[in-house]
Amino acid sequence: MDFQLIYILSGLFVGFIVGLTGVGGGSLMTPILLHFGVVPTSAVGTDLLYAAITKSGGIYVHSKKRNIDWRLTGELALGSLPAALVTLWVLHNAGFDTAAVNRFIKVMLGYALVFTSLAILFKKQLLNYSHRNDIWITRLSRNHQAIATVATGVLLGVLVTITSIGAGALGTVALFLLYPLLPTVKLVGTEIAHAVPLTLIAGLGHASVGNVDWLLLTNLLMGSLPGIYIGSHLANSVADHYLRPALAAILLLVGAKLVF
Repeated sequence: MDFQLIYILSGLFVGFIVGLTGVGGGSLMTPILLHFGVVPTSAVGTDLLYAAITKSGGIYVHSKKRNIDWRLTGELALGSLPAALVTLWVLHNAGFDTAAVNRFIKVMLGYALVFTSLAILFKKQLLNYSHRNDIWITRLSRNHQAIATVATGVLLGVLVTITSIGAGALGTVALFLLYPLLPTVKLVGTEIAHAVPLTLIAGLGHASVGNVDWLLLTNLLMGSLPGIYIGSHLANSVADHYLRPALAAILLLVGAKLVF
């Protein structure tokens, strides 16, 4: 098997950042793969399976600590999984030109990175605002919350399938706004539990049409799994208020470059 050090180191770097901050998986990995010349469709497909595998351990940990609201996970999945399947069908069966699809993915990826960077940068302010103020979104009935959660899942399903990013930062911010009284750790655990099946389904869909580079995926995982382990153990000793703005700035610059 042809192991390529640059991809192993990339996986190590991204895994370390994810373990350290909890965000940045797809947001960093897909632009890195594009920089190395991987075509957008293959970069997205490979990154989706990469995310599903690397985050799967998080389900076990959060479930063991009772940090997952399975009802919310189910409502998100009720919207996101069908949306992912429909998006995959449209991308691969609507007769689009491959070059046009790749250009579309790059632009959508750019916008997703910009929104993700803003979500990372202002997540704490949004959370505090939703706790302090009686805005309409915090006064929704349980039935309306369920509908809004399924709708959020639909949006995430489309975005994640096209760009491979958004399930983490954007999904968590949406849950923060819809359920401001739930503990933060439970919202994070719930979003991880939802992200794994979503990225797995979307990734397998891309794999079915040849959009996954299995050797590349193996190289990335060789680096990311130890990277996440190391980053997770150092998370409490590194100042988060320095890391998150730096990560957001990088994503904003990369996203703006892809869009413009």
